[in-house]
Amino acid sequence: MSDFLFVALRIVTGLGGVMLVVTTLSAAIRSFVLPRNEVVRLNVWVFMGIRVVFDFAAKLANSYERRDRIMAHYAPVALVALPVAWEFLVGVGYTGLYWALGEGSWLRCYELSSSSLTTLGTTDTRHVFIAAFTYSEAALGLLLLTLLLSYLPTIYQAFARRETTVALLELRAGTPPTAACLLGWLNHDGSVQNDDAQWAAWEQWFVEIEESHTSLPILSFFRSPQPGRSWVTAGGLILDAAALLFAAVDGPRPRQAEITFKAGCLALNRVYRFFNTKAGAEPSALLPDEGPEDPGRADFDDACQFLAEQGLALCPDRGAAFAQYRELRGRYTSALHFLARLTMAPNAKADI
Repeated sequence: MSDFLFVALRIVTGLGGVMLVVTTLSAAIRSFVLPRNEVVRLNVWVFMGIRVVFDFAAKLANSYERRDRIMAHYAPVALVALPVAWEFLVGVGYTGLYWALGEGSWLRCYELSSSSLTTLGTTDTRHVFIAAFTYSEAALGLLLLTLLLSYLPTIYQAFARRETTVALLELRAGTPPTAACLLGWLNHDGSVQNDDAQWAAWEQWFVEIEESHTSLPILSFFRSPQPGRSWVTAGGLILDAAALLFAAVDGPRPRQAEITFKAGCLALNRVYRFFNTKAGAEPSALLPDEGPEDPGRADFDDACQFLAEQGLALCPDRGAAFAQYRELRGRYTSALHFLARLTMAPNAKADI
């Protein structure tokens, strides 16, 4: 190899190392510091690579309970793997940079990079300039770990707030939870249209879901402490209750319930678009007992019968009411189905 080609190779390798370090640092900052929802391709590749392993293990399980226990580890493992991947890439980038600066063989540069990344830098080098780079590498290593550790409390606080609403919803919607049972509970004072405080609380929950599950997308995969619960099915249950109220119950639509319904549709659809069109994360093939089914006319009639037994006045034209219910539900069904498959939500059927 001629001297010119060798120098050109060193320059290209050095520039490549710098670009790799800058790209990794940018990914870390955009993941936890940038206050907006932005797809970080590097994180997507890490998450999808780990998801493939967990999907394979889940398919070998013979029950939903065992799959749920397996998938409960996916989000924590993927989150911990992020700084490992970041630091690996930073180490590779600095290895190329040291080699380009003439520190020695590739093995020597790798040892110098690994030592600097896991300590506070080193002076074990022939050049002061390279020693300065080792200290910068050590600082980046600490920074990447600190970013994750500092945001873990934020992630788990958002998870705790989300799951509190999910647990409270289960208490109010029966076992198994249904939209009709939830409306019956809201009708405790004889007028389901008057419980604005509860609808307002659910509106706030949807707003937080939209913000947290797009700015910190790994939150979408943190599973509920109880196997039968899921934030996806909980969101679908609230929206089903609103759609059933608007379509089947005779009377004016509560203003707060309408706002909550809009907030819920926006939240689910924006999380859906984040994963489906931007990140390109397609859910794996489902097992037979996974994925929600749309309720049919018989389910709708059963729900109306239950509401009538609870003392609610229903619309006389049951066919028109069912058509309106299907139209309202169509505003979020695609998002609900996709997210249920993506997160392996527990309920196989959207009961009303």
